[in-house]
Amino acid sequence: MISGGAGFIGSHLCRALLDRDCQVVVLDNLLTSRRANLDGLEGRPGFEFSKHDVSLDVRVDGPVDLVLHLASPASPVDFPAFPIQIVKVGTLGTHNLLGLARAKGARFLLASTSEVYGDPLVHPQPESYWGNVNPIGPRGCYDEAKRCAEAFTMAYHRAHGLDTRIARIFNTYGPGMRHDDGRVVPNFITQALAGQPLTIYGSGSQTRSLCYVDDLVRGLLAVLDSDENLPFNVGNPEEITILELARTIITATGSRSEIVFGDRPEDDPERRRPDISRARELLGWEPRISLAAGLELTLPYFRNLAA
Repeated sequence: MISGGAGFIGSHLCRALLDRDCQVVVLDNLLTSRRANLDGLEGRPGFEFSKHDVSLDVRVDGPVDLVLHLASPASPVDFPAFPIQIVKVGTLGTHNLLGLARAKGARFLLASTSEVYGDPLVHPQPESYWGNVNPIGPRGCYDEAKRCAEAFTMAYHRAHGLDTRIARIFNTYGPGMRHDDGRVVPNFITQALAGQPLTIYGSGSQTRSLCYVDDLVRGLLAVLDSDENLPFNVGNPEEITILELARTIITATGSRSEIVFGDRPEDDPERRRPDISRARELLGWEPRISLAAGLELTLPYFRNLAA
């Protein structure tokens, strides 16, 4: 059972699990995800979709072996639009799905986020870092909901012996993203393909570490298959400045777009880079796809959206 399975990462994870011959049930209220992400999946043997908000309640008939909680709006443009829904799915939704996993005797995977580190004062960020989060800032609805989700998950593990996993996902890109997602890769690609100026918020010196979605899904499955209950960072440790990324995308698209600068959003992290030592050592996982190769795989999808 996958909550948020019609989302960008969720839909890729559905494909990977179906390729493992799993039966997959998706619960998604389509608040920010798209049913079109499931094209090619609906109709496959063992796949089922139900439009449902897991913040309300969760009922799944029959046996369930795995509960994977990916549901939540996750883009900065979603934070002011859906703050209450984000808090609810991270708290009430997590509680409901942990209850389902307990009732079914299932393993539970929480898709957490690098946002639990906030605007980090430690670089790169290891799983042992507790973070620097503004709970009442514009990103607080998402950051604190995910931190609460992790606390809920560990509480169920310790109090009920539930078999739980936590993956902290860093910036991920690839086919299936919304063109109006608001995150840096779709923003830049959409602007470049339209010949519009690429908008950098701030000086462009802030950094991100970008993981191609296929590598990310491999990482999530490695966490799921492991025997480790404590969190894993899942992301690409290669760091790039926003300005360098803008120039890279202009080159990759063959665009003549200029670069313009705007005001930087409140609480926008200065640097993001995962320490994946734990995943390398315990899971044998690390990204394989370079940024150049990942952009080459991603661009046809955005060109099709723009057509």
